[in-house]
Amino acid sequence: MDSLVLSRIASFLLHKLPQVGGRVNILKKYLSLDKAVYRAALNYGIELNNRGIFKQYSITVMGTPIQSIINSEDRKLFADQVASIGGRVAPSGAVYSVEEAIITAKRLGYPILIRAAYALGGLGSGFAHDETELRKIVSKALLHSNQVLLDKSLKGWKEIEYEIIRDSYDNCIAICNMENLDPLGIHTGESIVVAPSQTLTDSEYYLLRSMSIKIVRHLGVIGECNVQFALNPKSEEFYIIEVNPRLSRSSALASKATGYPLAYVAAKLSLGICLSDLKNSVTGSTTACFEPSLDYCVVKIPRWDLPVGKSTSQ
Repeated sequence: MDSLVLSRIASFLLHKLPQVGGRVNILKKYLSLDKAVYRAALNYGIELNNRGIFKQYSITVMGTPIQSIINSEDRKLFADQVASIGGRVAPSGAVYSVEEAIITAKRLGYPILIRAAYALGGLGSGFAHDETELRKIVSKALLHSNQVLLDKSLKGWKEIEYEIIRDSYDNCIAICNMENLDPLGIHTGESIVVAPSQTLTDSEYYLLRSMSIKIVRHLGVIGECNVQFALNPKSEEFYIIEVNPRLSRSSALASKATGYPLAYVAAKLSLGICLSDLKNSVTGSTTACFEPSLDYCVVKIPRWDLPVGKSTSQ
């Protein structure tokens, strides 16, 4: 499901429904949520579903099923889903307190990659090299989410991404793949990214492409999806970092790099339209069910606003 769709649903429930049925205050009754935890539209959608709001008001969720979103965002469920199709995630653990994090870190070993679950743009993330750093980063991450993800560090590995789209008829294609110039450990949004990848062999490219499509089909994503991998630079060993069952900053880069209108197509697919029924925006005559082939490179260099660095070491 596209985040914009969920955001509009949440807005409708917050502002329109209180005027219906005796002016029931939906905001206080159902959505008294902590802003720091439930800041993303995806999280609003999950919470609305968990509290039975969609069923109560006969709201149909279009596009990617909510359970698919939960399976991709919850680290434990995601690891189980990936394992069932022969994939692997990096050794990790999901914790809900600093004390749990300390225990998990001892099992995984330092350094540890720390991330806030259900958060956008790497919010609340960082590397901890000892318990002191762990306590500090986990404490901050818990301000953004009630679940914090701890992963074994794979610093120095290549970070590769694939933008995949799939329709409700199981047509599934890879629109673009990208490679971070910085080794794994720098968030994609803050990394220099090259599209298409430049250092993969044909074998590595198709190995990761095949796994991306397998994951998206298994999760049941309908629309656009981003799959991120950690690839050992000395072998074909890889781990699946995460799957974003939605449009992201990487999707915008992929659209600009290829000319393929990912957001437009994803919106149409969520309505149940088949890929082969949509026109190729580049040719204007063939269908949108094709994988762009690039004979050029696109490089994205991040731009930071000054306020971003307020809480970081100078």
